[in-house]
Amino acid sequence: MDKKQKEKSTHLRISDMSEKSKPREKAEKYGVQVLTDAELLAVILRSGTPDENVIVLSERLLNLDPKHPGLTGLYYLSLRDLTQVSGIGKVKAIQLLAVAELSRRISREGTAEHVRMNSPDTIADFFREDMRYLKRERVMAAFFNSAGELVGESLISEGTVNCSLVSPREVFIEALNCGAVYFVLLHNHPSGDPEPSREDLRITEDLHILGKMMGIPLKDHIIIGNRDYVSFAERGILNEV
Repeated sequence: MDKKQKEKSTHLRISDMSEKSKPREKAEKYGVQVLTDAELLAVILRSGTPDENVIVLSERLLNLDPKHPGLTGLYYLSLRDLTQVSGIGKVKAIQLLAVAELSRRISREGTAEHVRMNSPDTIADFFREDMRYLKRERVMAAFFNSAGELVGESLISEGTVNCSLVSPREVFIEALNCGAVYFVLLHNHPSGDPEPSREDLRITEDLHILGKMMGIPLKDHIIIGNRDYVSFAERGILNEV
C-alpha cells in the first residue's frame, strides 16, 4: 500500500466501507471470531477521530506499549496512558480497562472450575492473570483446607517495584479467620524475572518458622514472573529453611 492509499484508508469512515468490511456487519454475518484484534476493539470503541477511523485508532492502541504489542499490551495501560491517546477520552479508556478486567476474571473463573490446588503449577496458573501484569509488587496469601481447597485469599501488602513489607500478624489473623490448615505465599516481580531476592528468602524464613509455631504451616512461596514462576517448595528452599 503506497502513501496515498494508506492515507485514504486512514481517513475512510466506517460508514463508507463496504458491508463486508464493517466490523459489526462482519460479526453479525460470520461471528465475532472472524474479526481481527483491531476490529474487535473497534466494535467496543465505536468511533474514531476526524483524522482516522476507529479501526486505525484500534491498531494504534494495540501498539501503544512497545514492549507488549497486541492485546496483551492492554493489561499494561493505565487510565492516564489511555486518555493521553488522541481519540480516547475517559469513557472509552474506562471501557477498555473494563474489557481487560473482564478478561482476567473470565480466565480466573475458568481455571477455578477445573483446577484443584494441589501443586505449585496449578496455584501459579490460578493467580497468574491477576498478578503478572502489575507494575507494583503485590504480596498475597492463599489459604487452604485439609482437602487442598482454596478457602480464602488476602492481599497482605502492595509496595514499590523493589520491595513489599509483609506483616506476619496479618497473615495468621486471616488464616485463623478462614479456618486454614496451611497457606501459600504468592507475589509478583514487576520486572518479569521470578528469581527470588534476599528479601524474598528472609520473608519466607520468617513465615515458615512462625507457621510451624502457629500450627498453620507455610507450604510454598510462589513468585510470579511474566511467563514463568518460581516455587520455593519445588526448589527445596523450604526444606533448607
